Amino acid sequence: MDVYGKALKDFQAGIEGEVLYLNTSYGETEQMPVWYFFRSYDEMPEMEQMALSIADGDILDVGAGAGCHAMVLQQMNKNVTAIDTSAIAVEIMRNDGLQRAVQADFFTYQEGKYDTIILLMNGIGLVGSLDGFRNFLNHAKRLLKPEGQLLFDTSDIKYLYEGQALPTDKYYGQVSFQYEYQGIEGDWFDWIYIDENTLEDIAEECGWFVYYLHKDENDQYLVRMIPKTED
Repeated sequence: MDVYGKALKDFQAGIEGEVLYLNTSYGETEQMPVWYFFRSYDEMPEMEQMALSIADGDILDVGAGAGCHAMVLQQMNKNVTAIDTSAIAVEIMRNDGLQRAVQADFFTYQEGKYDTIILLMNGIGLVGSLDGFRNFLNHAKRLLKPEGQLLFDTSDIKYLYEGQALPTDKYYGQVSFQYEYQGIEGDWFDWIYIDENTLEDIAEECGWFVYYLHKDENDQYLVRMIPKTED
């Protein structure tokens, strides 16, 4: 069952008081305020506002969820296509008036060429692993027009291991999550947060330039990546 999608659909339908929980592989269960997936531009942090302001041309919003970022881009009269693997999320975006919302997996998506590919709210985490990030960058090159850009935010979560050794069996930024709603648990899924040094190493390996646009006090940062042109 699409537990995450069910929570979004209930919120859109005006059902209040229900809590979406996020079970984690690294600590206590967290509560996810569902309204946060439906924010307006003014309710977004500066980092997200900055990313939306510099997204231009034909834009692909990957892992768009309820579509709050895509809706803002559309309200800015920007040409945006939003994709998500959740059929319910896509239905919600369409119900809210988003003109181009598509149920699709980024890794198999081949429709069109884009000037900007954007993933916000740590959206790059959907790649799940460092190898997944490499595959993402390679596929993003195929979808970007010449001089196109990739925009996303992520975090260094080394602070979670303060006072203890980092994992030796996997990259420390790789975690697992599970949504829980109304007593129903969804499937566990992999997620990743990427520190700057690791990001730069993989970007160099895969042929991308890296530009840091914003960083906050929580080691979360906004990055702009541009593919290197082949000589």
